Amino acid sequence: MCENIDWNVGRVLSCLERQGVTGETIVIWFHDNGPNGVRWNGGMRGRKGSTDEGGVRSPLYVRWPGHLRAGEVVPEIVSVRDLMPTLCDLAGVPVTGPKPLDGVSLKPLLMKSVSSDNPWPDRVLINHWKERISARSQRFRLDDKGRLYDMVLDPAQKTDVVSRYPEIAAKLGEAAASHRKSFMKGYYDDKRPFVIAHPGSRYSQLPARDARSHGSIKRSNRFPNCSYFKNWTSTEDWISFDVEVAASGTYELVLYYAARDAGGKFEVSFKGSKLPFELLEAHDVPELGAQDDRHPRMESYVKDFKALTIGKIVLEKGQGELALRATEIPGVEAMEFRLLTLKRM
Repeated sequence: MCENIDWNVGRVLSCLERQGVTGETIVIWFHDNGPNGVRWNGGMRGRKGSTDEGGVRSPLYVRWPGHLRAGEVVPEIVSVRDLMPTLCDLAGVPVTGPKPLDGVSLKPLLMKSVSSDNPWPDRVLINHWKERISARSQRFRLDDKGRLYDMVLDPAQKTDVVSRYPEIAAKLGEAAASHRKSFMKGYYDDKRPFVIAHPGSRYSQLPARDARSHGSIKRSNRFPNCSYFKNWTSTEDWISFDVEVAASGTYELVLYYAARDAGGKFEVSFKGSKLPFELLEAHDVPELGAQDDRHPRMESYVKDFKALTIGKIVLEKGQGELALRATEIPGVEAMEFRLLTLKRM
C-alpha cells in the first residue's frame, strides 16, 4: 500500500512539474483514520472505528514551493475541518455560505506568523464515531468513557489522570456534550438520496456500497466499503439505489461486474425509462489480496471487475428508485455487481 501511494503521489507531482504549475499548486496529503485491523500503529491506542488517538490521528503534509518552507513541523493540533478555510485563505478565495465553518485557517501556522504577540488560540478538537465521542486539547484527550489522558507524557493512553486534573476533564466533557447536543442532533436521520448529475460533474458513481439488495442477493461482507453483491440466483432478485437525478438528459452507463457465465440478460430502469443489456462475455475471476495479508482482513476482498459499456438511457429529473434486474440467468448466478457509473452526454 505504501509503495502504491508513493508511486501515485509521485505521478501527481511529476505532472505538476511538467505543466509548470508547481509553484501555483498546493498539494496536501493525509489519510482518514487509523489502521482497519491489527497492525503496527506507532504505539497509539485504537484503530479505525475508535475515537482514541490511534483511530483518528493522521499525518498531514502540505507542499507549496516558494511559499512554504520545506521541513517545517507544526506541533499544534489541527483538524481535517481546517482544510477548507485554510485553502480558501491561502488562495485568497472568500468563504461564502449561510452556515459558519467548524474549522479555522491554518495559514498563521503554515506561514510561521504565530508568536508571543500573535499566539495560536487553545483549541478543543472533537472526534466522534457513531455514539462514541472524545475531546482533544493540545495536551489532553478525554475518551468516550470519560477517562483522561496526558497525550504528551502518555501518548499510548495507559494511565487515566482524571482524578489529578478534574477541571480539565470537566472542560473537555462540556465540549463533548455540546457537540452531541448541537452537531449530532438528527445526524442519523439523514435520508437524502444519492445525486446523479451534480452540476459540478459529468460523472456519477453508484457502487454496491450504497445500494440495497432484494431477495437472495448477498453482500460480500457486512462492512460495505469495497464490497460487492453476489448470490444473484433468481430473476425475482434485484438491486436498487435511492437517487435524485439533478438534470434530465441522456446518460451513458458503464457496469463493473464478474460473471461465471455469458448470456445473462438485465435491465436498468428509472421512472419508466429502461435500458436492457446482455453480458456477452463471462468474467470469472478470484478475489484478490488474501495472499498478501498477515492477518485476515475484516472488510471485503476485491476482484478485478470487468468494465462494460451497457448503453445509454434517458433519465428524467427527480427522485426515485434506480433498479437493476436480471431478466434471464443462464447459469447458477446472474453476475457479481460492483459498480455502475453514469456519464451525462
